[in-house]
Amino acid sequence: MTEARGYAPRLWALVGQALWRRARRRLRAGPAYRWRYAGRTPERILVAPPDLRLADPQTAADIYRGRFPFAGHVVEASGQSPFHLEVGNSAWLEDLHGFRWLRHMREAGTDLAAANARALVSEWIAAHGRRISGPAWDPAVTSRRVIAWLQHSAIVLQGAEYPFYRSFLKLLAVQIRYLRSMAPEMTDGEERLRARIALAFAALSLPAPASALRNAVRNLSDELERQILPDGGHISRNPAAILELLADLLPLRQTFANQAEALPPALMGAIDRMLPALRFFRHQDGTLAHFNGVGVTIHNRIASVLRHDDTIGAPLMHAPHSGYERMVAGGTTVIADTGPPPPPEVSRNAQAGCLSFELSSGRQLIIVNAGVDSFGTRDFRPLSRATAAHSTATVNDASSCRFNLSPRLERIAGTAMVEGPRRVECERIEQGGMQGFVARHDGYVSRFGIIHERQLVLSRDGARLDGVDRFFTSGGRSASGRTRDLVALRFHLHPDVRLAGDDAGRLVAESPRGGEWTFSCDDVEPSVEESIFFAGLAGPQRSHQIVLNFRASEAPEIAWTLMRTRQAAPV
Repeated sequence: MTEARGYAPRLWALVGQALWRRARRRLRAGPAYRWRYAGRTPERILVAPPDLRLADPQTAADIYRGRFPFAGHVVEASGQSPFHLEVGNSAWLEDLHGFRWLRHMREAGTDLAAANARALVSEWIAAHGRRISGPAWDPAVTSRRVIAWLQHSAIVLQGAEYPFYRSFLKLLAVQIRYLRSMAPEMTDGEERLRARIALAFAALSLPAPASALRNAVRNLSDELERQILPDGGHISRNPAAILELLADLLPLRQTFANQAEALPPALMGAIDRMLPALRFFRHQDGTLAHFNGVGVTIHNRIASVLRHDDTIGAPLMHAPHSGYERMVAGGTTVIADTGPPPPPEVSRNAQAGCLSFELSSGRQLIIVNAGVDSFGTRDFRPLSRATAAHSTATVNDASSCRFNLSPRLERIAGTAMVEGPRRVECERIEQGGMQGFVARHDGYVSRFGIIHERQLVLSRDGARLDGVDRFFTSGGRSASGRTRDLVALRFHLHPDVRLAGDDAGRLVAESPRGGEWTFSCDDVEPSVEESIFFAGLAGPQRSHQIVLNFRASEAPEIAWTLMRTRQAAPV
């Protein structure tokens, strides 16, 4: 009970905010307010914004056959409308009602695909167009649907008869008015920003008074300036959020240009910051570093976004506002988390990985964090968010952060982070061609009185990474008196990497591409344990981890080295 006192007020504050938002949203969707969403039906769509997300005509063929492969889950409709099916997978339902899959019909480009798209939209209108309720009308889902209907209106309306044409435009206008009302009540973060993006798309794509565009631009600019940090990161500290938002912001920029409207400075500035930030988090194999909610990376998605990056320069090496460090030399890339947790309101996907790092050599990931399973069961989420799933130190098998894992409260406030490091300090090292940093966090002070400090230095040629982990009390004294505190330093290996021993008894991480990295530590004997990589393309994969187990009292400072003993063959 004593341990709960520190974070209980924050948790109950989140619950109170969530209940208040829920009450206001229910009121705005109730019969007394529904008249607000009635109004004039636009006569036409002026422009269909572009869509940068990858499309596959085979998926259009699957949908035509009644197979709906959304969110890593396939549902067979068996001749029924998918909008009448009882499906327990919430992520699948969100994808279904979000309509982003219309891009596959557009890519197919056939009359059959257009007719199927029109039929499915018509089924949705019949099933959900008369009543604002349920997952179909969640504001976050509505935002994605509005954008998708505008982007793919050409394929939906291809060959449409006038009654469907009017019905489509009428319900599109209702959703826009509903979203305009609900956006202020949405939970803070990426989805609220996407709602503002959807409303800006609508103001540009449909006939509307100039005041509608001015209001949309003002609200969008406010969210961009608040949510996109000066170094291009997102306030959630999730690198994947940058990719997802750019996939909407770049088409919005193009739509402003197509309509000969002045580009809002906040939109232009946000994109200019976010593109280099996306490259900051990318390893040489094209994947995003696995921090704070990143799962599977589809390489072509990043490439399709980065084609719009006109800077073509080297990525940033220091992201102080987002709280990350990057080091690159000789084909080696190291990315580390050196920042405090995000605000609780945007921490639903945040992980307890402070001072964790990832190392890639050429196009091979060597040291990783476990990441998240983007499409699988949510049962693994608490495990993937724990500090033990990251390449950093745990004290007494505890995480440096705590989350709301109560099933009862989760339904109200989500799985927000309710306690974590309050002070994280970091100093960059640049000396004689070497790159590195020294950072420390106080995430274990409240429970164990211990501060963790980590120093990483990458050699000039990128062939050696030297690390030092220190543990001391909040008063700055050595942890030599902490006889009961057990520390585990973890180095998770990518599933493709195999461990072997060399003649000196050291551990050698062997890349399938022929590269080798040798791990050594003179202070503690390393052990090898099983691990799991949640972010595998086909789901969670078994892997291994190198672990240094010791007592803080016996080894308050641990030095270790990762050395490249053989270069991987070029791809």
